[in-house]
Amino acid sequence: MKELNVEAKIDNLHRVLEFVDEELEGLDCSIKLQTQIDVAVEELFVNIASYAYEGGNGMACIRIDKEEMEPAIVITFIDQGFPYNPLEREDPDVTLSVEQRNIGGLGVFMVKKSMDEVSYKYCDGSNMLTIKKKLAG
Repeated sequence: MKELNVEAKIDNLHRVLEFVDEELEGLDCSIKLQTQIDVAVEELFVNIASYAYEGGNGMACIRIDKEEMEPAIVITFIDQGFPYNPLEREDPDVTLSVEQRNIGGLGVFMVKKSMDEVSYKYCDGSNMLTIKKKLAG
């Protein structure tokens, strides 16, 4: 397991993506999978940076685990911001035109559709959102 702790600011997105990409490159992850994972990581980190601390400052921890059996990569985002489970939000109706849709929710919806597993828990004062992506077929 590897961890990166950064201040939850959008300015740190490049550090988060570098951290994740370095691990993915070490796993010989395909460009397609790396792009899917990067989009999910960007969405989730930007959400933490934008909303978790409601204008205040705080930290974010990005934890990467590898599962050898499948093989898969598991990335957990941890913050001590306000308790919020984005997975409880109703999925947007993507059959509606852009003008008819409610604002927000599309990014997390895309994460749920592109990852093999997405889960959330609130534990010991921390939001913990985990994504899992299988690295082979």
